[in-house]
Amino acid sequence: MVNCLIDSLQKMEDKIKVLNDKIALAKLGGGEKRIASHHAKKKLTARERVEYLLDEGSFEEIGMLVTHRTTDFGMEKEVYYGDGVVTGYGTIDGRLVYVFAQDFTVFGGSLSETHAEKICKVMDMALRSGAPMIGLNDSGGARIQEGVRSLGGYADIFYRNVQASGVIPQISAIMGPCAGGAVYSPAMTDFTMMVEGNSYMFVTGPNVVKTVTNEEVTSEELGGAATHASKSGVCHITSPNGIECLEDIKRLLSYMPQNNRETTPKLPYVVGDEVREKLDTLVPDSANKPYDMHEVIGGIIDEDSFFEIHKDFAENIIVGFARLGGRSIGIVANQPMVLAGCLDVNSSIKAARFVRFCDCFNIPLLVLEDVPGFLPGTDQEWNGIITHGAKLLYAFSEATVPRVTVITRKAYGGAYDVMNSKHIGADMNFAWPSAEIAVMGAKGASEIIFKKEISEAADPVAKLAEKEAEYAELFANPYTAAQRGFIDEVILPRDTRRKLMKAFSMLENKTVDTPKRKHGNIPL
Repeated sequence: MVNCLIDSLQKMEDKIKVLNDKIALAKLGGGEKRIASHHAKKKLTARERVEYLLDEGSFEEIGMLVTHRTTDFGMEKEVYYGDGVVTGYGTIDGRLVYVFAQDFTVFGGSLSETHAEKICKVMDMALRSGAPMIGLNDSGGARIQEGVRSLGGYADIFYRNVQASGVIPQISAIMGPCAGGAVYSPAMTDFTMMVEGNSYMFVTGPNVVKTVTNEEVTSEELGGAATHASKSGVCHITSPNGIECLEDIKRLLSYMPQNNRETTPKLPYVVGDEVREKLDTLVPDSANKPYDMHEVIGGIIDEDSFFEIHKDFAENIIVGFARLGGRSIGIVANQPMVLAGCLDVNSSIKAARFVRFCDCFNIPLLVLEDVPGFLPGTDQEWNGIITHGAKLLYAFSEATVPRVTVITRKAYGGAYDVMNSKHIGADMNFAWPSAEIAVMGAKGASEIIFKKEISEAADPVAKLAEKEAEYAELFANPYTAAQRGFIDEVILPRDTRRKLMKAFSMLENKTVDTPKRKHGNIPL
């Protein structure tokens, strides 16, 4: 009996050793030499990234011992546990998240059939559990040895991105190469983040570009973080290194709910002096002088709570998350420092996307408005400002979350309507005494309305100035709109924070019954 027990224990120890050996092999990824090469490029491995991102000890791995099934091209001789991707779940600040991290030390992080199956498995689990999905991308693309099977794996992931869209937050961090079909999954997630100098995205690489168009371009110039953050708008947030990128993911998630059925977490907040007197002097006396809307934002929100999105793209509009009384809000604000705050193609797209995200996940919207109109010119018209401007109009009109607008200065023409006006469903619309709500500026309006009178005057310049002052007194103020009820209240700038806190608190349980439909047809 004792001998049998000893034999049984010995067999179990042998089995445990086999398991531990396999786990150790899995954790080595592509091996120590490749890990060392990865570290030499100042990059964390896939496992190191996951361990840093998640709360200590919270990560539970799924599919550690998965291997590829390919026997073509001698692939059966090169098999690695995990098959180039680490998948599982854990917590960030105590909140459940699902994650995958591609391992560049295994076949360059290339996507195989089984690699894709692992990612799809955690995406399905995230959707069923109602928790955010985070992808840490570092991959050379499809595993060419598998042909169409790897391409099919990409399509399986794309399909799940669409099913999860608007249901759970999806965040993609590009922490190395991301090329070809690999770029489309991040593009369909809610936020794409990149590491400066260490990551790039493109559909076709520099060699193909040179072959087809004869252009000489580097990977960084073609699809680096700076390029996508400032030129294409593909990248929402750039980080100086991998660690900062992971920290940015944590911060970004802190403003979001777990899914579309929940509201954002409210942080503890102690009511203090909500009057911000410095706001009284931010708007210049001259309507043509710029000022930084960031200062207005800083004077309204909880201290140091603003997290800007798309900071380097379409800088004439500002979007980002902040907290007001401990509660997350989304902010859309014209920026008078750039193009006088005009709406153009890129700013319309940028703002529309952000508005739709906030509406998906029950994040109230604050709009700070100082807009002289849409940017004129052939470039804008030929590039579809009509359709793209309509995207922002559609996004605001569609949104059912609490929506509050503050007009700080100009609100001219169609841009007044588009920027969350009362007419398209805004809940509360405030204006500062400096607000000018009109079809256009006083000078341009006077030149049209009083054209004949001015041309016939003995001193046309003086007559124009007179008529301009007359028009400004009548329309270049918030009071005509307030008389019509288009503005709910004209407020002192210093009282803006207090008014907004009360307004959003009042709107906390807002509900909207929308017409039954499959989905709307946004002007894409």
